[in-house]
Amino acid sequence: MAQVIDNTRERILESEEKHEYPGIPTTCDGAEAVVWVERHICQGSGAYPITSSTTMGAGFNAAAANGLPNLWGDQLVFLEPESEHSSATFCEGFALAGGRVTNFTSGQGLVLMKEVLYTISGKRLPVVFNIGARALTSHSLNVHAGHDDVMAVADCGWGILFARNAQEAGDLCLIARRAAEDSHTPFLNVQDGFLTTHTVETVRLCEPEFMKEYVGPPSEKLLNLMDPNNPVMSGVVQNQDSYMKGKIAQRWYYDRVKPALEEAFREFAMKTGRRYDFVMPYRCEDAEYILIGMGSYLETAQTTIDYLREEKGIAAGCLTVCSFRPFPAQEIVAHTHHAKAISIIERMDDPLSTTGNHLTREIKAAFCDAYVGENGMEKIDEIPKIYHGAAGLGSRDVRAGDIIAIFENMQGRPGQHFFCVGIEHPLALKRTEDPDLRPPGAFSMRGHSVGGFGSVTTNKVIATIAGDVFGKDVQAYPKYGSEKKGLPTTYYLTIADSHIFSHSELKYVDLVVLNDTNALLSGNPLVGAVEGAAIFMQSPYTDPKDVWIRIPAHHRRTIREKKLRVYYADMVKIAKEVASEPDLEMRMQGIVLLGAFLKLTPYAKEANMSDDEVYAGVEKALRKYFGKRGEQVVQDNLTCVKRGYSEMREIPQEVIASE
Repeated sequence: MAQVIDNTRERILESEEKHEYPGIPTTCDGAEAVVWVERHICQGSGAYPITSSTTMGAGFNAAAANGLPNLWGDQLVFLEPESEHSSATFCEGFALAGGRVTNFTSGQGLVLMKEVLYTISGKRLPVVFNIGARALTSHSLNVHAGHDDVMAVADCGWGILFARNAQEAGDLCLIARRAAEDSHTPFLNVQDGFLTTHTVETVRLCEPEFMKEYVGPPSEKLLNLMDPNNPVMSGVVQNQDSYMKGKIAQRWYYDRVKPALEEAFREFAMKTGRRYDFVMPYRCEDAEYILIGMGSYLETAQTTIDYLREEKGIAAGCLTVCSFRPFPAQEIVAHTHHAKAISIIERMDDPLSTTGNHLTREIKAAFCDAYVGENGMEKIDEIPKIYHGAAGLGSRDVRAGDIIAIFENMQGRPGQHFFCVGIEHPLALKRTEDPDLRPPGAFSMRGHSVGGFGSVTTNKVIATIAGDVFGKDVQAYPKYGSEKKGLPTTYYLTIADSHIFSHSELKYVDLVVLNDTNALLSGNPLVGAVEGAAIFMQSPYTDPKDVWIRIPAHHRRTIREKKLRVYYADMVKIAKEVASEPDLEMRMQGIVLLGAFLKLTPYAKEANMSDDEVYAGVEKALRKYFGKRGEQVVQDNLTCVKRGYSEMREIPQEVIASE
């Protein structure tokens, strides 16, 4: 069984040397990675905007509106009908006519489509729908990551692949398309809402020539069921004598899905060096305790496994389930049956299923088949102890400390059969430690702002510059509620020389940004600031003593004890003076931070770049995010950056020490 290649810089460089299509290096989020694929290989899309998939639909729509053709010269078609149900129906009709089509949806939108999903698979239409997996509105509204939407449609006859990061979201989109068309079976390409769809990372996009070769032209792969010269009945009424015959006969197609996906994985790995499989084991060969799950927090688990082995001497491993449909029962048992115990975590909770959530039920059934040697399973003599839990519902943070608690629970005698992590509850496992597992030499930033200040976009711009200009690996992501504008927002950024595995809120940081200084009054924004870290804050005052005395006393004490450096600038004033459009005065406050970032970090110097070279890269990044507003807006933002660089001031150490 193929082992997954982790997307570290070293292995990417290796793939550059040995493989025909190593990918185009860039920085982007999971939504952009998917759009890159779909706008090149598809002919059309029908989608209705719903968070967190909206940016995917908007990206495809922009390509269509700008007249960009696909790889075969077809003009893209985009339609936004009155609902997600209607958008799925549009895709059904487009595919019936022999077109290659996609959709982008999340949460309630996906569930609303369910009726149509059955007909798409029943008519053997090989479409690919891209999902920003989102918690369903059950006891309350949440627009963030959850897998209950996908599990709600898992019985519709579609293949289902789960990505852990932006790289995988783009790659699996292409792989799903090939497998779908080779098996006449539709696929869902799933990534975690916000935690992947909106997280900017270092990515290698598939080359257009590779995509063209890998999936082939739609005209040669798809069947037009509406061709008047070759009439075919589809979706007819079938009564007692016929319906069951057709339904069972479809197993012939489903038997082809796994071989088609195996071939798609194999060909992709051979051409790119990036390997995927139904399951992706990490240090499972000799593991006594194994964690199993799907989605972004399995990367957090992977780096925690290294810590548990090297620092704690625990024979730990983790297994990522990449393909939920077809379900890899044999592969899961093969990689885990030797363990003393396994734990399964899922981004959902189905309390009335007393045997566990969806993934848990499937794994338990797989072990039962293996124990009796049925359903093509090799017989095993003993089943590991199986624990299972809910984690990360609604994007609740899942930290290394939570992963450690899960392994400690497996080692306990007896452990807790069902658990949850990350909250205060009688069922919750307690964190006993929460180590810093960032890559060696990593730089991390946490910002505290308000929705509408432009800080989240600035974070993306900084990540783009760190990745595209300075050649670093990056990870930048936001934390905000569905209310967005006007309410507190937190944003995170890590820059390193190798792939950043942890997908969790940053506790340990080298720079704290206070766009909103109310954070000093209502919370503890300095928590986790490492010794010698920097603070950059908004202040309308020019005298450093005036700035210092307005920092609450308990924070001033922390600053002295940790030897923190404090910098400030009047970001509000700069934005008001520079913005050529009144509606941008508020949003341009955030971009001033970029100037401070360039001054406080050594990356330009390390890259041996002149100021002109740096600002050329900055301008390119600004144009990516603000170019649609016109050249003047790009230049206004660049001016804000330069003023942030020149007008940032530091509170002298003698002022800090004067108390």
